[in-house]
Amino acid sequence: MRIISGTARGTKLYTLEGETTRPTLDRVKESLFNIIQNKIQDSVFLDLFSGSGAIGLEAASRGAKKVILCDKSKDAIKIIKNNTQKTHLERKIIISNKDFKDLLKSDIKKIDIIYIDPPYKTNLIFESLEIIIENNILKEDGLIILETDEIDRILKQINKLKLEVIDKRKYGRAYLIFLEEIR
Repeated sequence: MRIISGTARGTKLYTLEGETTRPTLDRVKESLFNIIQNKIQDSVFLDLFSGSGAIGLEAASRGAKKVILCDKSKDAIKIIKNNTQKTHLERKIIISNKDFKDLLKSDIKKIDIIYIDPPYKTNLIFESLEIIIENNILKEDGLIILETDEIDRILKQINKLKLEVIDKRKYGRAYLIFLEEIR
């Protein structure tokens, strides 16, 4: 895993060992950032369920002004801290070692882009989206991006919320779903 573009381009990242995390493949990450490239500059970016921090660090490297990396795992936080130092992006990064619910129910507001990639086969995407909408976290023209391998189940859940699917892409078994809030 590495940073693909921007100020930290080419930096190899540390990853978590074991089966508990599933790093986003470089080709998926590259496609994702090609799609959202016009929204990154000077944005506030939230990477929920950060794992190694690769997605949020990529956003920071490409010009996001502030990136919040959230993971409740202490092992993940150690890796995130090491990767943040290695990429020299510390001034842009806020690291949150909290459960996603605690972070989303705190006073964070006006997020431009929220990336949600929790462990597969959970209801964490739906729970996250409910809290984001309830607490008015996303900026008016903001974007939510989901990564999942269960597109049908997730799309059914999204239909229950005030969200509009504006794009979806398939990469192997992974799907990226792009959402805007209906206000």
